[in-house]
Amino acid sequence: MVLEHFRKEMPEVNTELEFGSIFQLLVAVVLSAQCTDKRINQVTPELFRRYPTATEMAKAEQEDVLEYIKSVSYPNAKSKHLVEMARALTKRHGGEVPSDMNDLLDLPGVGRKTANVIQSVAFGKSAMAVDTHVFRVSHRLGLVSAKDDTPYKVEQTLIKNIPAEDIPKAHHWLLLHGRYVCTSRKPHCDRCDLENVCPKMIENSKL
Repeated sequence: MVLEHFRKEMPEVNTELEFGSIFQLLVAVVLSAQCTDKRINQVTPELFRRYPTATEMAKAEQEDVLEYIKSVSYPNAKSKHLVEMARALTKRHGGEVPSDMNDLLDLPGVGRKTANVIQSVAFGKSAMAVDTHVFRVSHRLGLVSAKDDTPYKVEQTLIKNIPAEDIPKAHHWLLLHGRYVCTSRKPHCDRCDLENVCPKMIENSKL
């Protein structure tokens, strides 16, 4: 029922981050940690104009990149990670972003969520990235159990129960639903059409 709803309401869906290459997508995803996509899309145009490729960014120093991303969350750590990541890509992969999970996780600043986004968005793999929105919405809609108390456990349960062909879109379905409808502090239940399957909405209707 949940998947049918999203297939109908969001047949074509993708990341809201703006980028022109897989490397730029990777940079944007790293920057987006604990920051809004809107903010990232405001700072990346100038950053990408100056450093369009891993090879170019690898030549920069942390302080150079920091000047472009000062308005995002944790700019010092992220600027350090971006320069180190670009150098690692240049040295190990000829400046290209690898599609292998382990190779991605070996890059500075790249965690499992980021690696899954790259695998899904850039390479079309059935990878489920679990951020705070996906984690929250998965629990609220009863797609996972209370025992799935870590992002990795949620990821594994969703992958097990969602058809492989839906997984690349399912991440965006859950993320966007959490970002605009099933928000953290005050979910907009009046704008949600999942009242027949959402445990919280079903419970409230009985009160």
